[in-house]
Amino acid sequence: MMRLRNLFSLRSWQNAAFRRVTKGLIYSQIWEDPVIDMEALRIESHHRVMTIGSGGCNALSYLIADPAEIIIVDINASQIALNRLKIAAMKFLPDYESFFDFFGAADKSYNVKLFDDHICANLDEDSRTYWVRRDAWGRRRIEQFSRGFYRQGVFGHLITMCHIYSRVHGTNLSAMLDVKDLNEQRDTYAREVQPLFHTPTIRALAALRPSLFGLGIPPVQYEILKASRSMHLVLEERAERIVCGFDLKENYFVWQFLDRGYAPDGGGPLPIYLQREHFAEIRSRIDRLQVRHTSFIEQLRSLPDQHLDRYVLLDSQDWMNDQSLTELWTELTRTARPGSRVIFRTAGTASILPGRIPAHLLERWHYEKEVSLDLLARDRSAIYGGFHLYVLKSSH
Repeated sequence: MMRLRNLFSLRSWQNAAFRRVTKGLIYSQIWEDPVIDMEALRIESHHRVMTIGSGGCNALSYLIADPAEIIIVDINASQIALNRLKIAAMKFLPDYESFFDFFGAADKSYNVKLFDDHICANLDEDSRTYWVRRDAWGRRRIEQFSRGFYRQGVFGHLITMCHIYSRVHGTNLSAMLDVKDLNEQRDTYAREVQPLFHTPTIRALAALRPSLFGLGIPPVQYEILKASRSMHLVLEERAERIVCGFDLKENYFVWQFLDRGYAPDGGGPLPIYLQREHFAEIRSRIDRLQVRHTSFIEQLRSLPDQHLDRYVLLDSQDWMNDQSLTELWTELTRTARPGSRVIFRTAGTASILPGRIPAHLLERWHYEKEVSLDLLARDRSAIYGGFHLYVLKSSH
């Protein structure tokens, strides 16, 4: 009994520690591939979409599919402030060049002036307060966009630590960006990066749950990953997929991993919302985005029956217990129109729903297993074990 109580106490501490670590900004950009999302979602012009906000990149990108409405929700106030900043910047910055300098380069000194002149007065009070708040060095938070925003946030700091550790071991991760083709990419990874995962330090850190909080991995998700193999091998597999799975010319996620930013002057792959050819159409539809500082379940509860068509859950379900999962899918089923689509990602490979939610709920949805596997294989972010697509059946 004492051992059981100690186990629950340990898990409670780990969950509390995770919540504390992830209270501020976690992701400066989203780590799900919007191209794969839109292929799975098949968004049409009459569709209403609901998504978790995170870095905001995907919600803006979905606008090229011309949906009627996108509801963005997030329980993290920092991520909400980032989403609202991007929306205001899209609406009020003078042109594409200034928008790209702000969110593409994200390291120009004049970005602060762009904020002061065009964005600040057009933000809601909470978001404005967030971005003008000063840190311990007296710098306003918006100044992060003058010195490398994509190095900020919990995930950005973790990647920076990876760069420091690799330098200590004689490897410059950024140098991998100079390779000429995919074959050289893979050879360089095997020679320079792969050995790092077998060093005693990485093996020891990977065995500690708190050390992976920077990846946004809560304790429950950690257990799912560790169940399959040693954690350092899981991390090695995911790193190999992101670095070697796609050509550098096609994958902006690997640029973020290797250089903590996008290619200079837009000379490489970019998220959809940062691409020049989509700027005008996204800007013309920006008012279709609604941002709510609330949980996915609470927002669903506020909506009428059969109100939505598409849902994007990211990896949020990995840290939910069975009761929360059941509440979520009850509301998903109630608010979904026939043919509605739900996508989510998981740390492990299999869908987490069977055996976790009541059978009568799960039976309302068709799991597109083969399609999901194909989409996972082509997801350029490559950091998840599973991608899953569920479609609401027409009748029950």
